[in-house]
Amino acid sequence: MVQIGYTLMTEQAGPRELVRHAVGAEESGFDFSVTSDHYFPWLRSQGHSPYAWSLLGAVAQATSRLPLMTYVTCPTFRYHPAVVAQKAATLQLLSEGRFRLGLGSGENLNEHVVGRGWPAVDVRHEMFEEAVTIIRALFEGGHVTHHGKHYDVDSARLWDLPDAPPPIGIAVSGEQSCALAGRQADLLIATEPKPELLSAFDRHGGTGKPRVGQLPVCYDTDRDAAVARAHDQFRWFAGGWKVNAELPHPDSFAGATQFVRPDDVAGSIPCGDDVDAFVEAVRPFADAGFTEVALVQIGGDQQEPFLAWSEKKLLPALRDAFA
Repeated sequence: MVQIGYTLMTEQAGPRELVRHAVGAEESGFDFSVTSDHYFPWLRSQGHSPYAWSLLGAVAQATSRLPLMTYVTCPTFRYHPAVVAQKAATLQLLSEGRFRLGLGSGENLNEHVVGRGWPAVDVRHEMFEEAVTIIRALFEGGHVTHHGKHYDVDSARLWDLPDAPPPIGIAVSGEQSCALAGRQADLLIATEPKPELLSAFDRHGGTGKPRVGQLPVCYDTDRDAAVARAHDQFRWFAGGWKVNAELPHPDSFAGATQFVRPDDVAGSIPCGDDVDAFVEAVRPFADAGFTEVALVQIGGDQQEPFLAWSEKKLLPALRDAFA
């Protein structure tokens, strides 16, 4: 059975609204939730970007069943890995064991703000693996001292450590990141339903571990309105991660996607209220072998209608299709 999740997309709603959406997702019957961790929105039209970790602390208190997860946090530039470990351990305690720490190598869009530059991808992967190693060491308890190529840790210790540390998920997009995930991750994270990613993950040690995908959708009873909203706020998605990781500003994404047409967006994102179209959009993830798929409803002011529709129609149809 494929579990169906809900995305708290910080780029398109303020913090109080996002907490309300999380409560609604729990009440509607979603199996889990994921939360983006950004400093900027992708496009100005999205209009938000509150601090994900404050949001998650509030959501942990406002909900009682819904599993939580960062999707994803970059532990290399804005945050030192020792600080990420502390935040994740605290959130695992606050949520009483409902938290998973999703990690990725990040995007220039969010990480440039601390003024440390944006090195080549091989260097970023090297930094990322070192950061994950530090986080895992701190999760094991005791004092950690580390003097590596990219990070120093001086006698750090997590004083409030849960009995079971948060499982670590690693976002993948190619062979190199799949190899890292196979070695270091408890679960795989991906935004594209590519079977070759899962095969590579398995080759490097990921066999039997969960794999979580994500799918943007745009529910609206008016399909034309849904297509227009998806184009306005989510056309950045067409760039692919090799491009998305490099652009430094929402205006860069606007320029890079200026020739993307509404029909191009509607060709890859289900828009409207045809349940069958949404089910078929999830199918490639299920067929590839993903065990979980988190949906992103586009439009911060369109979450309540989507949650109501999901409870009545979409979630039952998805469970029937992928039981």
